[in-house]
Amino acid sequence: MKKWLILCIGVWALSFKVFADEYQASILQFKKSDRTTSFFNNAYGYAIFPNIGKGGIGIGGSYGEGKVYMHGKATGKVKMAQVTIGFQLGGQVFSQILFLQDKRAYDEFTSGSFEFGAQASAVALTAGASAQAGTSGTGAAAGSKQGKAHYVNGYAVFTLAKGGVMYEASIGGQKFSYTPN
Repeated sequence: MKKWLILCIGVWALSFKVFADEYQASILQFKKSDRTTSFFNNAYGYAIFPNIGKGGIGIGGSYGEGKVYMHGKATGKVKMAQVTIGFQLGGQVFSQILFLQDKRAYDEFTSGSFEFGAQASAVALTAGASAQAGTSGTGAAAGSKQGKAHYVNGYAVFTLAKGGVMYEASIGGQKFSYTPN
């Protein structure tokens, strides 16, 4: 009984370390891309989501939990939810980082409830085809040759695919709920 209790406590304690390391591992993955270097060096803050699950058949949705950082220090937790409508089929898991350019963007994002409209865009940091569309223009790329990423209204979003297959031509916004530490 005593060994079982010690084993359970050990596994429980280790799970907290693994969960905490999941954020650092995701940050390191994004830092490996030369596309994000200037954002990490100059952003006022960022929100990191190690795992966002997405799926749909006609109507879809996605959900993920993350942390918000200001000048490299965690300031709170954030949840992301999205509902989409349109042609879509499948499911996928991806990581996402949202850079906050300045104090105004940080304050707006951490006001409690923040929402991106359907016009918001994300830059995919994977080999293969990707595309972006936003309020300041559009871009597309194949392979590792992609256009320069930039802020749109104080925000820049990057994603890393982790697995799954998703076919879609849908619209929907991401809604974020922030809770300070």
